[in-house]
Amino acid sequence: MSAPTHIRPHPATRAGADSRLPWWALALPVLAFTALLALILNPSDAHAAAGDPAITHLFERAQRLIVR
Repeated sequence: MSAPTHIRPHPATRAGADSRLPWWALALPVLAFTALLALILNPSDAHAAAGDPAITHLFERAQRLIVR
């Protein structure tokens, strides 16, 4: 005859030490938000890179099609 086995329930994990995020998990979104907010507030600091004129022409054409 087999003896009944008693399985111990796993203790509930506290939301403290096990669920902590690393410092960069909060720092990176804050940094990205700050940079984007700075660009919105002062758009003269955002300089467009000199690109291929064909790509620029394509984007202008797509913008005209969207505006219609």
